[in-house]
Amino acid sequence: MKRPKALFALVRTLAIGCFAAAALGVSGATAAADAASATAGAESDPQTANAVADYNAGNLSAARTEFQAAAERGNRLAEFNYAMMLVNGEGGAADVGEGRKWLRKAADANMSHAQYVYGKMYDDGDFVERDPVQAHQWFLKAAKQGHVQAELALANQYLDGRGTTRDNKQAFYWYKKAAEGGDMTAQYVTGSFYERGGDGVPKNLNVARAYYAAAAAQGDPVARLKYQQLSAQLMKSAPTQ
Repeated sequence: MKRPKALFALVRTLAIGCFAAAALGVSGATAAADAASATAGAESDPQTANAVADYNAGNLSAARTEFQAAAERGNRLAEFNYAMMLVNGEGGAADVGEGRKWLRKAADANMSHAQYVYGKMYDDGDFVERDPVQAHQWFLKAAKQGHVQAELALANQYLDGRGTTRDNKQAFYWYKKAAEGGDMTAQYVTGSFYERGGDGVPKNLNVARAYYAAAAAQGDPVARLKYQQLSAQLMKSAPTQ
């Protein structure tokens, strides 16, 4: 069981900042949906809203106490944020075991972001023994709710045969979902599927070029190069008037 600083930083990023789409680290419709859900979760519970305000003001001890109280009443947003504060040792001593317990509660309450984070812990072997099969189950739950990061993680698992049977068709399905949700990596990979064809994906250079363009627009230099190469190739093959 390992606990590298990389995931520790990641979990910190995913903590209370989940109220802003940018802090979620996701893009497109999923970011908007998760941000809206988080806001609704706080607004529907005054104690959770107070905890958010205290956290943002730097009153971490008070925020942790308020999140705990709201979590114990079953507010899933409070469950998630209390879990992250416990894992990170914010507002008090760190307690990873207790944090995992509350994260699991939020995941069981069908909070897609909690499901993704819980699955990622098992996929990476951080804070728990590595278990890609269990990670796959949680990624699938979150992905079915449109969580873009979970869709990408699920696609990677299908492509690698990690935690599930290798299945390029399923990998493409979830890469495309994540690409449509605005994920840059998924856009590039989806473009590569269309460029080469196969595994049930028809070869289509125009569609591939469109996905490369989308990834390039987000700053992917390799996607920009692929877009330029396909543009030149398609121009050469275009019929002359």
